[in-house]
Amino acid sequence: MLRRVLLFAARQDRVRTALGALPASRAVVDRFVAGETPAAAVAGGSALVAERLCVTYNSLGEYETDPARTLRTRDAFVAFAGRLADAGLGSEVSELSLKLSALGQLNGADGPARALDHARVVCAAAKEAGVLVTLDMEDHTTTDSTLEIARELRRDFPLTGVAVQAALRRTPADCADLQRAGARVRLVKGAYREPASAAFQRRADVDRAFVRCLRTLFAGDARPLVATHDPRLIGITEELARRHGRRPGEFEHQMLYGVRGGEQRRLAAAGHRVRVYLPFGPEWYGYFTRRLAERPANTLFFLRALARPS
Repeated sequence: MLRRVLLFAARQDRVRTALGALPASRAVVDRFVAGETPAAAVAGGSALVAERLCVTYNSLGEYETDPARTLRTRDAFVAFAGRLADAGLGSEVSELSLKLSALGQLNGADGPARALDHARVVCAAAKEAGVLVTLDMEDHTTTDSTLEIARELRRDFPLTGVAVQAALRRTPADCADLQRAGARVRLVKGAYREPASAAFQRRADVDRAFVRCLRTLFAGDARPLVATHDPRLIGITEELARRHGRRPGEFEHQMLYGVRGGEQRRLAAAGHRVRVYLPFGPEWYGYFTRRLAERPANTLFFLRALARPS
C-alpha cells in the first residue's frame, strides 16, 4: 500500500512543491541526488572516482515530446560528455544513462526513429570523450522500442548498454537474446508500477526472476551490470562470476548514489568494479519518490529526517 501511495505522489505537483520547500526534506533529497547542475554532478562523480568507484550519470528528465526540447536534451548530453573528458573522467570510469523518452521516443509514430538519431549523436560524442552509454529502461510500453534502438546503436557503438527490468515477465527471454548478442546489460528489479499482465507483483517473484536473468547473462557472452543492493543477490552474483570464470572487468556491481555507500566501497576494495548511479538535474522529484517506493528503509529514513527539529 505504501509503495502505491508513493508512486501516486510521484505524479503530484503540489506534493513536489511542498517537499522542495522543507529544509529537512531537501536535505534527504540531497542524499539521493547529486545536485541540479552539471557542475555539481561532475564534482560528485570526481569524489566517487577518487574512491575507486565508477559512475553512471543520470540527467533527470523523461517523457519529452517537444522537438525543440529533445534537441536541447541531446545537446546537453553532448556537452556533458565533453565536460567529463575535460575533468579527466573518461577511460570508461564514466557512463551516460540515456532515457529515450527524453529524446522524443514517444513523440508519435516517428518518435523512435528521432530518438535513435539523437542517441547516435550522443554516442558519438561519448565515444570521443571515452565515456560509455547505457540506455535506461522505462515502463513496459517502451521495452520493444528501447531494445530495438539498442540493437541499432550497437552496430556502430558496440559498447552501448541497455537496462532490463526483472519485474517484467518478458525479461528472462530478453536476457537470452541479449547474452547471445554479447551486449552490456544492466539488470535492475524495476521501479515502475506495472500491470499484473506485464509484471510480477510479489517481491519474491521479482527476486526469482532476477536470479534467472543473472544465470542467463553469466552463462553467455553478455557483460552483466548487476544493479542491486540486496546482499543475497550480491552474493549470488559473486558466486556466478566465480563459477563462470568472470574477471572483475567482465561484470559490474551497480548501486544508487546515497544507498549502501559502505558496501560500495567494500566491494571496490575487494577488487570488484563498482559503478554508482548518480542522478542530477532539476527534475529530481519523480526519481526521488520512486526511490522511496523501492525500499521501505528509504521511506523510514525520510520520515525520521522530517521529524527532527531544524
